[in-house]
Amino acid sequence: MTTTPESIDLLIEARWVAPVEPDVLLKNHAVAVHQGKIVDLLPISRARTRYKVGRRVSLEQHILIPGLVNLHTHAAMSLMRGLADDLPLMTWLQEHIWPAEAAHVSPQFVLDGTRLACAEMLLGGTTCFNDMYFFPDAAANAAIELGMRAVLGITTLEFPTSYASDTDDYLNKGLRVREAYLDHPLIDFCLAPHAPYTVANATFERILTLSEQLHLPIHCHIHETKHEIEESMRQHKMTPLARLHHLGLLGPDFIGVHGVHFSDAELELLAETGSHIAHCPTSNLKLASGIAPVAKMRQMGINLGFGTDGAASNNRLDMFSEMRLAALLAKGTSGNASAMPAHEALRLATLGGAQALGLGERIGSIVAGKAADLCAVQLDTLECSPCFDPVSHLVHVAGREAVTHVWVNGKCCVDHKKLSFKDQNGLERAVALWQNKLEVRPAN
Repeated sequence: MTTTPESIDLLIEARWVAPVEPDVLLKNHAVAVHQGKIVDLLPISRARTRYKVGRRVSLEQHILIPGLVNLHTHAAMSLMRGLADDLPLMTWLQEHIWPAEAAHVSPQFVLDGTRLACAEMLLGGTTCFNDMYFFPDAAANAAIELGMRAVLGITTLEFPTSYASDTDDYLNKGLRVREAYLDHPLIDFCLAPHAPYTVANATFERILTLSEQLHLPIHCHIHETKHEIEESMRQHKMTPLARLHHLGLLGPDFIGVHGVHFSDAELELLAETGSHIAHCPTSNLKLASGIAPVAKMRQMGINLGFGTDGAASNNRLDMFSEMRLAALLAKGTSGNASAMPAHEALRLATLGGAQALGLGERIGSIVAGKAADLCAVQLDTLECSPCFDPVSHLVHVAGREAVTHVWVNGKCCVDHKKLSFKDQNGLERAVALWQNKLEVRPAN
């Protein structure tokens, strides 16, 4: 008795598949996709008889992985790429970035900057980003236009900006945007108090209440520099992390960004509370903030994801670079060559970030029932040869230029290294206009 093949939208066949869950490498396997979801992962020979396919993509020299998750971005700041280099964090912020933002940030700035960031990230295999910036409605429009998944921060500060006048205004505006996108399949939200040095206790308490009521993660810079900790001790008689713990923010819904300077006791606190860390190694090095104790974090069971930070302080939104640098730093600082194997770096760049965002049941691994957020990387080029371990090559050999195809929710956003986004010329013109405006620096 013959079985009628099941109709599906898409079958992606690859020489290798790294599903992340479980941590295995599958050869000559196919991923079946229907209505934006992964429905099966099976050998190619079986897939061809089991499924009637709307479209078949054959990737004979590729590894197929889950889409990369960028756990910390300021996407619109792509328009400030290279604006102020070779400066420490507070000088960079106070004398260059904040004045430029005061002069230029607007809904159009955020729309164009986020479109630019999404284009760069998609071409580099990133399918989801967690953002902290202003005008989240403009950022949502940009992500939707490019077909990218985004978790948008309801950003909060104690001082006024071109976006909002006070903490009530920041929160109310962000919550209204969230309401407008509640049912959109690509857009989610988190609460994003900027940092302990820019947010008051009363505001943190309100954010905690909102997090518990709305089941939203909290995304906050923490322990990025030694200066931040020293100022907190002077003003509050406790470290920023201790202050957030005292206020009740640490827990499974908390994502601490950077986490460069933690004591062993503070690492134990993060582990005990189930908090997450967004590790941004390139930005931390470029701003001379330091090197996060990632090997110790892993030993203690703290969940990590990787972030690029904004292009103004990186200056790339390149998750391949973050994977490699994070793995090398973990090895070099710990003196342990196995501190972060390639398979673990891939897991943190995918499932680790997804779990931190509360999206681990939807994205981050190639599992039936999850969204078809996928990335194909070509490994047969001369610079990738020979290839003994494809996952090692992902982290230590191949770069974002090896990404050939990207799917988000089953839709092809990058096909043979080309964006499906139709208005690339318009985006290039917009970026050129912003460069002209930003080159006329605001007066300090």
